Amino acid sequence: MTITEKVAYLKGLMEGLDLDKTTKEGKVIAAMADILDDLALTVADNCDQIDAIDEDLEALEEYVYEDFDFEDDDYDDIFGEDDDTGEYEFECPNCHEVVFIDESVFEEGKEIECPNCGAKLEGFYEEEDED
Repeated sequence: MTITEKVAYLKGLMEGLDLDKTTKEGKVIAAMADILDDLALTVADNCDQIDAIDEDLEALEEYVYEDFDFEDDDYDDIFGEDDDTGEYEFECPNCHEVVFIDESVFEEGKEIECPNCGAKLEGFYEEEDED
């Protein structure tokens, strides 16, 4: 039973009890029932809007991620980071070998050299300006 159905049921009970809406108590109960009715309609409208937004978001996600399979290691392939080991994967521009570099090297600010050919791997750390 939805909220609007419950409020409608409550209003039906009130009519069945034949409450006198001219008394203080009857006026309060009738006003509360009207407020509940308004709240129930607002909640129902909000739920409809949320459902529409959810459908739009789902369509957007399908469009953006249509070729991206989250079950694979595509994330690691794209971004080069293996979260399990804390290593980054790079291809040496000189010898084209795949190099795995521990993230602690970046934190310590060490110069990075290819372990295969000894070439300096540039662009993976900040150089100091001579100025």
